[in-house]
Amino acid sequence: MTRLSIGAEPYRFNSDPARTALIIIDMQRDFVEPGGFGASLGNDVTPLRRAIAPIAATLAAARAAGLLVIHTREGHRPDLSDLPIAKKTRGHPVCGIGDAGPMGRILVRGEPGHAIIDSLAPIDGEPVIDKPGKGAFYATDLDTILRQRNIASLILCGVTTEVCVHTTLREANDRGFECLVLSDGTASYFPQFHEAALAMVTAQGGIFGWVSDSAALVAALQGDG
Repeated sequence: MTRLSIGAEPYRFNSDPARTALIIIDMQRDFVEPGGFGASLGNDVTPLRRAIAPIAATLAAARAAGLLVIHTREGHRPDLSDLPIAKKTRGHPVCGIGDAGPMGRILVRGEPGHAIIDSLAPIDGEPVIDKPGKGAFYATDLDTILRQRNIASLILCGVTTEVCVHTTLREANDRGFECLVLSDGTASYFPQFHEAALAMVTAQGGIFGWVSDSAALVAALQGDG
């Protein structure tokens, strides 16, 4: 495949597959599984789980097409030395970051809840970015990895749309990457936030990039787009 062309809003997204990466953001047990940290805060995880099948289809097609696949996980060092006090205390949580939760210590690297769900687990050769913040570029080596691979275009999916996906999207824009967001491969605990976040991407002629869906992407990766 010499060219990737995907039907999208506000217009077609075109990229060189050799210079395109799929980034799957924070598909962690604590966020998307019943009984995890997200659910313990009173959130319904059902909207987030709807993104799993579209991401799985996208992941399989991306691997088959030879795209670079990168996974991210939000979490902190076990000693919490990379956790700002403002993040720890914001919202006065009853059960906060670093505390014992339903799946081990909340948002701590190496704990069961920090792990990516089995159906989307990384395979050998796929970088995993452990990030202490919302954005995947902050305090990580993601930019270096992308530059070393000569990547110019990013396909973004994962959770949540308005927080970690959007923060990563905005960081990528400022670094000069072209970004496509998958509408059915992203999700939020709050559907209205999901819709608003997607609308922001394509506003003003695509101020942050493009929005498409997994079916269009898979078709394009398979040469049917």
